[in-house]
Amino acid sequence: MAAGADFSPPFTMLNSGYNKNNSDGSSLDKEISEIDGSLKQTTMGKPPRHLSIMRHSLSGTHLRSATDLDLDIGLSARSRSPSPSPSPSPLPSPSRVQSGFLPIFRSGSCSEIGPKQYMEDEHICIDNLPEHLGETAEFPSPGAFYGVFDGHGGVDAASFIRKNILKFIIEDPHYPTFMDKAIMSAFVKADHAFADAHSLDSSSGTTALTALIFGRTMLVANAGDCRAVLGKRGRAVELSKDHKPNSSSEKMRIEKLGGVVYDGYLNGQLSVARALGDWHMKGPKGSACPLSAEPELQETILTEEDEFLVLGCDGLWDVMSSQCAVTIVRKELMLHNDPERCSRVLVREALKRNTCDNLTVIVICFSPDPPPRIEVPKPRVRRSISLEGLTFLKGALEQ
Repeated sequence: MAAGADFSPPFTMLNSGYNKNNSDGSSLDKEISEIDGSLKQTTMGKPPRHLSIMRHSLSGTHLRSATDLDLDIGLSARSRSPSPSPSPSPLPSPSRVQSGFLPIFRSGSCSEIGPKQYMEDEHICIDNLPEHLGETAEFPSPGAFYGVFDGHGGVDAASFIRKNILKFIIEDPHYPTFMDKAIMSAFVKADHAFADAHSLDSSSGTTALTALIFGRTMLVANAGDCRAVLGKRGRAVELSKDHKPNSSSEKMRIEKLGGVVYDGYLNGQLSVARALGDWHMKGPKGSACPLSAEPELQETILTEEDEFLVLGCDGLWDVMSSQCAVTIVRKELMLHNDPERCSRVLVREALKRNTCDNLTVIVICFSPDPPPRIEVPKPRVRRSISLEGLTFLKGALEQ
């Protein structure tokens, strides 16, 4: 198949309408307001681009007024301990995946231009991958594939990678025995193929975040600052690391390869440390480069506690914590059980918080049922301290 062939069905911008009457907004406010709202995240914008190179762009419809959904969800600082990329491993053995739980995939997405002049995001949603690929691909069932691609300097790179990344995965020699190796190789091959597509602007670039799921095994691959967050019984579990140039691990890698980080930008030009495309910043194909197209992988075995996955570009995470997004989605699913409406709510909330970027969000559910209500057991014994005991304790502390 030609490198530029569109391997996946066309995807259209979703209608952003939302019926407020179908959502219990007051109940949502009450539950979300318990999230820590005192901390705010610092954000980093993308570097300025000359308008002359933004030739290839998509049009998007602005969302209606974001004030129709009155959420009061505080920002919270996020922390994570990045785990090293897992070593290559074959498909899981039957004993590894023995469980009564088998995920059923449902997804919804929303993509909006936001305050920017050009729409440079792309995304892909395939809930039934074996049916999409056909019988010749021999993909395990059930299976699904999702991706978010945040372009910069034009949409050429994001569009090309969206159309071709899955093709490079299933055509890799390691597929399907070593899925992780196939994904790692596919990112680099897609990057090289884009450089050879002379009809496209090779100076455009894109981040890439994909989730490939087969059975209960989910492989999340990320190159850039999009983020994957798992909703686990109401708790947010980050499955990717934001590749910012000033993060300690990325800065060390960049400087070791002769690059510099200036004011948070790679070589003073790019606000991400990993991306596909941007060939004006890379050397010959195959050479080590401060701007890397290699993804980091995270493998997860899904269980009954894993309710949904949120994939979003940095336009969402610049103004919202991972836990905040999971709390919103879980509450919305309990109200209407519609992942597409959940993605619209997240986009609308990001616009309310004055995001400065395009917005793309995918919500993937692993069950046909809404999340169950979480009951917090009340303590059986109330412990108290007498006034005498309190006075004694105070005196002891003051000594």
